[in-house]
Amino acid sequence: MRIFSGIQPTGRKHLGNYIGAIVQYVEGQQRAADAGDVAIYCVVDLHAMTVPWNPVEMRERVYDTAAILLAAGLDPEKCVFIRQSDVPEHTELAWHLGAVTAHGDLNRMHQFKEKSARQRDLVSADLFTYPVLMAADVLAYRANEVPVGDDQRQHVELMRDVAQRFNERFGDVLVVPELKIPSVGARIMDLQNPTSKMSTSSDSPEGTVYVLDDAKATEKKFKRAVTDSDDPPQIVAGDKAKPGVSNLVDILAATRGCTPAEAIASLADARGYGDLKVATANAVNELLEPVRARYAELRPDEAKLEAIFAEGAQKAREITVPVLQDVRRAIGVGPKPR
Repeated sequence: MRIFSGIQPTGRKHLGNYIGAIVQYVEGQQRAADAGDVAIYCVVDLHAMTVPWNPVEMRERVYDTAAILLAAGLDPEKCVFIRQSDVPEHTELAWHLGAVTAHGDLNRMHQFKEKSARQRDLVSADLFTYPVLMAADVLAYRANEVPVGDDQRQHVELMRDVAQRFNERFGDVLVVPELKIPSVGARIMDLQNPTSKMSTSSDSPEGTVYVLDDAKATEKKFKRAVTDSDDPPQIVAGDKAKPGVSNLVDILAATRGCTPAEAIASLADARGYGDLKVATANAVNELLEPVRARYAELRPDEAKLEAIFAEGAQKAREITVPVLQDVRRAIGVGPKPR
């Protein structure tokens, strides 16, 4: 059971990133090790170039993201932790996979449509081919499982199609990975606009809870969260007519590691939505306080972060170099095999 997942260094990491991806990373590294394999986690700085970026901020955000992941529990002794641009096989395989990826498939990607509509000056070719590089990220390691948030489902489905198409044409060279989405907290919504996903690009910063927000700021955002005017209040989950309340229940369940039904049962004596908001804020702070403290220790030591990346790249290339040799041999490029 080999696992791969990547996270962009754009923006500050929020609660949706943490519950939807980072928690899975920590769980996955142990699960892979127990199965006698490895989990690979990647800060995907090349993917961050698909939208306008500032070079100085890019480097800072890579370090920020790395420190958050390590603070959350990623252990370079238990997993392979890398910066995408340190492993050249990612970009080489992306070029080879582009030859078996249909233009029409890329044109149907929801994220390309959404992001290209927001870019006035330049819609780059990198943005269009983003899913091909994402496929290469995973397929270069012959990973079996891709833990991602629900918004990446379409990209993983395309990744599987590309791997199958490659294998049908050139032989069984690549592993077709499986998608893994968390059963609880797969899609954390904005606290002020609970019909939209929590995002760093949101127009309502009060609706986004950042991993590094302090406890008071976190509590304030939850106390202001949108619910509804039902009288008496109805604390339920999965009700499309009550997105704000359902979102709070989902967050409470995900942070406690329980089901939404169990979270609701714990609020049997709640006097109203205020108690739900406070309980959720407390659960989130309890989850994130150790991460915030560890981050403060890790982030200033950039030399240490670089050393971790360098070690990770070396481990990663022990996997990716042989895979690319097999790919080149299958497609007929590079030196003729002896």
